[in-house]
Amino acid sequence: MGIISVYIISKAGGMIFSHDMPSQSREGEVEFQQYPVVGMLLEEVDRNLVVKFGEVRALDGGLIQVGYSLIAINGQNVVNKALADGRSALSVINDPTSFPLRLRFKRLKASINERIMLLSMFHSIYAISVRLSPEEHSKGIQCLEAQSFNFHCMQTRTGVKFIVIADKQQQKVSELLRKIYELYTDYVLKNPFYSLDMPIKCELFTSNLLKVLDVADKDKGYTTGTTTA
Repeated sequence: MGIISVYIISKAGGMIFSHDMPSQSREGEVEFQQYPVVGMLLEEVDRNLVVKFGEVRALDGGLIQVGYSLIAINGQNVVNKALADGRSALSVINDPTSFPLRLRFKRLKASINERIMLLSMFHSIYAISVRLSPEEHSKGIQCLEAQSFNFHCMQTRTGVKFIVIADKQQQKVSELLRKIYELYTDYVLKNPFYSLDMPIKCELFTSNLLKVLDVADKDKGYTTGTTTA
């Protein structure tokens, strides 16, 4: 999996750049022979039914965990929390006469609005960590470790944050963050048409970033390479 995502947060806390590396979304199907559905709790989030609590082993051996969204019931697609015949997915799951049921789940990516909100929250948490740190001149949160990935952050002296989300085997992420910062200074800050704290839409920055990420993703690390002007 390697590199998963890259984000840049402005000094004010707004998301000004995001990029996801190509990946296959994890899907899985779970079969329940009788009422009720056990092992997980579903809740309505925006237009989806999402696993809020618990985890269940899928038929293919994978795990359906918190954050997975329901996409089909007995082969019928679930759209806007409802089946094609108009029945709500939740009503079908809560109806004992509907069983047995086969529920298909998929890990959906966060929407742009969700990412903006979550990164804004991280910006605030980062500031809290600096204030609460017993060390003077604390650099704040540099790495958050999750079960299957790490959340790496580097803040510059101007307050801009560079974030890389990568799997736990990814090496030399600190070097990668510094390289992304170099690309930012070369192709974004030196662009006469760019205004600070605005969304980054610089083709040279994006194209060179993709080259660097491709090398890092394939090598599970980063070694200095060439960029194009």
